[in-house]
Amino acid sequence: MAEQRVILNVNGRNYDISIEPEMTLVEVLRDKLDLTGTKISCGEGECGACTVLMDGKPCLSCCTLAIQAQGKSIVTIEGLAEKGQLHPLQKSFIDHGAIQCGYCTPGMILTSKALLDENPNPTPEDVKTALAGNLCRCTGYVKIVDAVMAAADEIKK
Repeated sequence: MAEQRVILNVNGRNYDISIEPEMTLVEVLRDKLDLTGTKISCGEGECGACTVLMDGKPCLSCCTLAIQAQGKSIVTIEGLAEKGQLHPLQKSFIDHGAIQCGYCTPGMILTSKALLDENPNPTPEDVKTALAGNLCRCTGYVKIVDAVMAAADEIKK
Protein backbone atom coordinates (compact mmCIF):
# COMPACT_ATOMS: atom_id res chain seq x y z
CA MET A 1 0.00 0.00 0.00
CA ALA A 2 1.05 3.55 -0.58
CA GLU A 3 2.19 5.64 2.33
CA GLN A 4 -0.18 8.25 3.71
CA ARG A 5 0.58 11.57 5.33
CA VAL A 6 -0.76 11.97 8.85
CA ILE A 7 -0.42 14.61 11.51
CA LEU A 8 -0.09 13.20 15.00
CA ASN A 9 -0.04 15.28 18.16
CA VAL A 10 2.38 13.52 20.48
CA ASN A 11 3.52 15.01 23.77
CA GLY A 12 2.16 18.41 22.75
CA ARG A 13 3.98 18.51 19.42
CA ASN A 14 2.52 17.97 15.94
CA TYR A 15 4.34 15.51 13.69
CA ASP A 16 3.59 15.52 9.96
CA ILE A 17 4.80 12.12 8.78
CA SER A 18 4.30 9.51 6.08
CA ILE A 19 3.22 6.08 7.24
CA GLU A 20 1.93 2.81 5.86
CA PRO A 21 -1.84 2.70 6.55
CA GLU A 22 -1.56 -0.57 8.51
CA MET A 23 1.10 0.74 10.92
CA THR A 24 0.14 0.58 14.56
CA LEU A 25 0.59 3.54 16.84
CA VAL A 26 3.40 1.80 18.76
CA GLU A 27 5.26 1.17 15.50
CA VAL A 28 4.98 4.82 14.49
CA LEU A 29 6.00 6.08 17.94
CA ARG A 30 9.06 3.85 18.05
CA ASP A 31 10.12 3.62 14.40
CA LYS A 32 9.09 6.99 12.95
CA LEU A 33 9.27 9.31 15.98
CA ASP A 34 12.06 7.54 17.92
CA LEU A 35 9.97 7.56 21.11
CA THR A 36 11.13 4.18 22.38
CA GLY A 37 9.73 4.47 25.91
CA THR A 38 6.55 2.83 24.66
CA LYS A 39 7.28 -0.88 24.61
CA ILE A 40 6.20 -3.66 22.28
CA SER A 41 5.61 -6.93 24.08
CA CYS A 42 2.65 -9.19 23.34
CA GLY A 43 1.35 -7.33 20.28
CA GLU A 44 -2.16 -8.43 21.20
CA GLY A 45 -3.31 -5.94 23.85
CA GLU A 46 -2.87 -8.42 26.69
CA CYS A 47 0.06 -7.00 28.68
CA GLY A 48 -0.26 -3.20 28.76
CA ALA A 49 3.44 -2.52 28.01
CA CYS A 50 2.44 -0.42 24.99
CA THR A 51 0.00 1.80 26.90
CA VAL A 52 -0.04 5.49 26.02
CA LEU A 53 -2.64 8.12 26.82
CA MET A 54 -4.99 9.13 24.02
CA ASP A 55 -7.05 12.14 24.96
CA GLY A 56 -6.20 11.34 28.57
CA LYS A 57 -7.38 7.72 28.49
CA PRO A 58 -5.18 4.60 28.46
CA CYS A 59 -4.77 3.25 24.94
CA LEU A 60 -3.11 0.01 23.88
CA SER A 61 -0.94 1.33 21.08
CA CYS A 62 -0.18 -2.14 19.69
CA CYS A 63 -3.88 -2.55 18.84
CA THR A 64 -4.47 0.99 17.57
CA LEU A 65 -3.75 2.01 14.01
CA ALA A 66 -1.73 5.20 13.90
CA ILE A 67 -4.28 6.66 11.48
CA GLN A 68 -6.88 6.37 14.26
CA ALA A 69 -4.77 8.71 16.41
CA GLN A 70 -5.13 11.68 14.06
CA GLY A 71 -6.89 14.55 15.79
CA LYS A 72 -6.19 13.08 19.21
CA SER A 73 -3.69 14.11 21.85
CA ILE A 74 -1.17 11.34 22.54
CA VAL A 75 1.05 11.28 25.63
CA THR A 76 3.92 8.83 25.94
CA ILE A 77 6.18 8.27 28.93
CA GLU A 78 8.62 10.76 27.36
CA GLY A 79 5.95 13.47 27.55
CA LEU A 80 5.13 13.05 31.23
CA ALA A 81 8.07 14.95 32.72
CA GLU A 82 7.83 18.73 32.55
CA LYS A 83 10.68 21.23 32.41
CA GLY A 84 13.20 18.50 33.22
CA GLN A 85 11.33 17.40 36.35
CA LEU A 86 10.00 13.88 36.67
CA HIS A 87 6.26 13.56 37.13
CA PRO A 88 5.40 12.55 40.75
CA LEU A 89 4.43 9.09 39.47
CA GLN A 90 7.80 8.61 37.80
CA LYS A 91 9.62 9.73 40.93
CA SER A 92 7.45 7.58 43.18
CA PHE A 93 8.06 4.46 41.08
CA ILE A 94 11.79 5.03 41.51
CA ASP A 95 11.57 5.88 45.22
CA HIS A 96 9.41 2.83 46.03
CA GLY A 97 11.41 0.30 44.04
CA ALA A 98 8.47 -0.29 41.71
CA ILE A 99 10.85 -0.61 38.78
CA GLN A 100 12.64 -3.89 38.26
CA CYS A 101 13.44 -4.64 34.63
CA GLY A 102 11.43 -1.52 33.67
CA TYR A 103 9.70 -3.03 30.67
CA CYS A 104 6.17 -2.64 32.03
CA THR A 105 6.90 0.66 33.79
CA PRO A 106 5.85 3.15 31.08
CA GLY A 107 2.47 1.45 30.68
CA MET A 108 2.00 1.18 34.44
CA ILE A 109 2.82 4.85 34.97
CA LEU A 110 0.59 6.12 32.17
CA THR A 111 -2.32 3.93 33.28
CA SER A 112 -1.81 5.24 36.82
CA LYS A 113 -1.76 8.83 35.54
CA ALA A 114 -5.14 8.32 33.89
CA LEU A 115 -6.47 6.87 37.15
CA LEU A 116 -5.19 9.78 39.27
CA ASP A 117 -6.51 12.34 36.77
CA GLU A 118 -9.95 10.77 37.11
CA ASN A 119 -9.75 9.80 40.79
CA PRO A 120 -7.19 11.78 42.83
CA ASN A 121 -8.08 9.82 46.00
CA PRO A 122 -7.90 6.18 44.98
CA THR A 123 -7.94 3.25 47.35
CA PRO A 124 -5.40 0.47 46.88
CA GLU A 125 -8.25 -1.56 45.35
CA ASP A 126 -8.92 1.24 42.84
CA VAL A 127 -5.25 1.13 41.84
CA LYS A 128 -5.29 -2.65 41.46
CA THR A 129 -8.44 -2.46 39.33
CA ALA A 130 -6.99 0.27 37.12
CA LEU A 131 -3.76 -1.68 36.61
CA ALA A 132 -5.46 -5.03 35.98
CA GLY A 133 -4.55 -4.90 32.28
CA ASN A 134 -0.87 -4.19 32.93
CA LEU A 135 1.30 -7.23 33.53
CA CYS A 136 4.55 -7.22 35.50
CA ARG A 137 6.69 -10.29 35.79
CA CYS A 138 9.16 -8.81 38.31
CA THR A 139 7.70 -6.87 41.24
CA GLY A 140 4.61 -8.69 42.45
CA TYR A 141 2.62 -5.42 42.27
CA VAL A 142 2.87 -4.44 45.97
CA LYS A 143 5.55 -1.83 45.31
CA ILE A 144 3.66 -0.58 42.27
CA VAL A 145 0.47 -0.02 44.25
CA ASP A 146 2.49 1.64 47.03
CA ALA A 147 4.14 3.94 44.48
CA VAL A 148 0.80 5.00 42.98
CA MET A 149 -0.70 5.65 46.41
CA ALA A 150 2.33 7.74 47.43
CA ALA A 151 2.19 9.70 44.17
CA ALA A 152 -1.49 10.42 44.76
CA ASP A 153 -0.58 11.90 48.15
CA GLU A 154 2.25 13.93 46.60
CA ILE A 155 0.07 15.29 43.80
CA LYS A 156 -2.53 16.46 46.35
CA LYS A 157 0.06 18.64 48.13
